[in-house]
Amino acid sequence: MRGVNNERVTPRPRMPDWLEPMAATLTDERFTGPDWLFERKYDGIRLLAYKRGRDVQLFSRNRVPQQLPAIQVALSDLPVHELILDGEAGWDGRTYHVFDLLWHDRRLVTGLPLEARRELLRLLPLLPPLHRVELVAADNGGYPPWEHARREGWEGVIAKRRGSPYEHRRSKLWLKMKVEASQELVVGGFTDPQGARVGLGALLVGYYEDRDFVFAGKLGTGFNTTMLRELRERLNRLEIPASPFTRGTGFPRLRIHWVRPEIVVQAGFMEWTVHGKLRHPRLLGVRADKAAKDVTREQR
Repeated sequence: MRGVNNERVTPRPRMPDWLEPMAATLTDERFTGPDWLFERKYDGIRLLAYKRGRDVQLFSRNRVPQQLPAIQVALSDLPVHELILDGEAGWDGRTYHVFDLLWHDRRLVTGLPLEARRELLRLLPLLPPLHRVELVAADNGGYPPWEHARREGWEGVIAKRRGSPYEHRRSKLWLKMKVEASQELVVGGFTDPQGARVGLGALLVGYYEDRDFVFAGKLGTGFNTTMLRELRERLNRLEIPASPFTRGTGFPRLRIHWVRPEIVVQAGFMEWTVHGKLRHPRLLGVRADKAAKDVTREQR
């Protein structure tokens, strides 16, 4: 492109109408380290903000337009002509917690390292109802980020890899650590291992409610190889021909073994489903201090 006096003119980059938002991958792992930054995970509505001059458009993660006047007015007042921001709006639509910046005045910045995008975000004069999502220290008062989140009553934390770009997909550069609930459970069966796994595939667990032994789902993560082998030896000695569960649905159909309900385990999980099953459970340990008949569903 050439302008006056036949001089070459670089076309002004056009701000995109839509950029696919990055999504975090849920993980059961808990870790800290120099390669990761941690942020609070807010419980709300994912919100992408597109600012052109004083015109502000808001979209959900699925590109559904959102009308949140207080947030739109505050964004329109920012002294930057063009912006694309990523964040989370409160359920009441009155607050916007901004955690990333994708476009900044004629420049696509998704390829910049995370720290550089955070610095650009830091320089924006955000005032309520706009809030910058701050980092959570890896050792906050002696507690790791996920434990700090639990104590504060947050939904969880997001671990973000240092130096990482903004990817337009679900990525393992962002890992979602949700705060876990904990529940004692009784083992009523197990499945055989598959592939290279040893010992067992998953535990079939439940709890007591009045006289019923209620099935609560399968527990298949959180084991190491030694534990898998040791549990299988114990369970083999408890095997019985029929299911001990008196209530429940959704049992596995193949490679099932039933056992006398004597072994108590502790499980971490995200929540109870509407069908009364554990969502994303993982084994925390085996309990030797609890009688199976005393295990009931804990009320929260």
